[in-house]
Amino acid sequence: MKKIILGSCMLFSSILAVAQSTTKTMKRLPDTGETASYTNTFGEDADFTIYPPFFLIHVNGTVTDTVTGLMWQLVDGGEMTIENAIIYCDTLTLGGYTDWRLPTAHEAFSIQNMQYTNPSLNTSVFPVTGAEYWWSSNKQANDANKVWCTNAGGGIGNHPKTETISAGGTKKFHVRAVRGIFIPEPIANHFTDNGNGTITDNVTNLVWQKLHSTDSLTWEQSLTYADTATIGGYNDWRLPNIKELHSLNDENLINPSVNNAFFSNVGVNKFWSSTSLPNQTTKAWYLSTQFGITTYDAKTVKHYIYCVRGDQSTLLPLQLINFSAQQNEQKITLNWQTENEVNTKEFVIEVSKDGNTFNSQNIISAFGNGNHVYSYTLLENVSNYARLKMIDVNGKYSYSNVIKLSATTQKGILIHHPINSKVLQINVTAVRYNNTPVNIYDTNGKLLKQSIIYQGLQTIDVSNLNCSVIYIKTEAGVTKTLLK
Repeated sequence: MKKIILGSCMLFSSILAVAQSTTKTMKRLPDTGETASYTNTFGEDADFTIYPPFFLIHVNGTVTDTVTGLMWQLVDGGEMTIENAIIYCDTLTLGGYTDWRLPTAHEAFSIQNMQYTNPSLNTSVFPVTGAEYWWSSNKQANDANKVWCTNAGGGIGNHPKTETISAGGTKKFHVRAVRGIFIPEPIANHFTDNGNGTITDNVTNLVWQKLHSTDSLTWEQSLTYADTATIGGYNDWRLPNIKELHSLNDENLINPSVNNAFFSNVGVNKFWSSTSLPNQTTKAWYLSTQFGITTYDAKTVKHYIYCVRGDQSTLLPLQLINFSAQQNEQKITLNWQTENEVNTKEFVIEVSKDGNTFNSQNIISAFGNGNHVYSYTLLENVSNYARLKMIDVNGKYSYSNVIKLSATTQKGILIHHPINSKVLQINVTAVRYNNTPVNIYDTNGKLLKQSIIYQGLQTIDVSNLNCSVIYIKTEAGVTKTLLK
């Protein structure tokens, strides 16, 4: 199962905790850049494509982030003290511009790419300079001698300003200047309590679970908890990636560093993100709400979670229940299932060899309204990735997640359920899943049916299940499907 989540609007420079007024200095919150999969459990960072990072490199020594709308200094300015970093940015003339400044903590964190480490930057965009940390303009709320800095390993934390070499320390803290290319937008109220157990962030348009999970969970448990949660009448929740989770942090607050006037039980705790470490795949990133640092832990350790939903102001009026690829002999067939289509016009099949540059292969007309199942056989088996561009009658469009065309086959169990059919079709393609259990649950986690599956194609009767959505759990993972 895969889900489509559309993007968000971002970000902010300063927050007034009482009045909740803030200023949005970034248009949207970019993805973390993590595209590799580290688990068969659905819900990890790589399972969602929202706003993938995309930069335009200019010949004048600058680079534009097309997602956030920020322009950056291409090659950082080198190691220096925080005091000199402020002066450096304020007096910099680069690319014909003089309005450079030191980035906020959230702006600095926005260019981190979690698919890489040491440095956690796309080095085809930002050249390697040997920096271990990069300064931001935010100081720790209760200690002006500590400054928020991003680090080459991927995190962000509060560091004594004396740690850098120029201040007598032993570490390399560099400066990278930034400037805005659109007018900052004032936001009167950062958060809105929706009165149904959810909180809307009016800067990002992300919707959050108001009260975090009652129990602490391992990372794998957290992925399943979020994917199967029903909160406020919605069931399209997920575990946030580390940039989304960090967007809740307020550098003006400590103990906790997230506004507890809205997130009332936040406390001083650690919260899992869906983002793994690429070089230590048994570990994942979390946010600590003591001060607001992001760091990592073994996935077997238990932490709390906040579930999140995507920007509901930009979502198309349909839900993509699943999107998968099935290989039969030399052909690959794409299968997808929709729920609650409203004025949907068409689906554009887009394919890619590298997962970054996509080309249109064909257009499939949509039924337009209701719940439907679609399939399309690729014209040739030369691509490695595929996605759907979903377009409504008004021209508004969104993208599905990107799938690896071999991912479903590698997983070993293919599940297909046509709408209004009385059976599930399960094809076990991997020997290791022969003679293994399959459990079917409703949205509340109640066990509805148990069976044993064997290698090959088989069916399971679901005609007597009195529910509209079920979750099918096998040793290969959990799949959500619509019954009616």
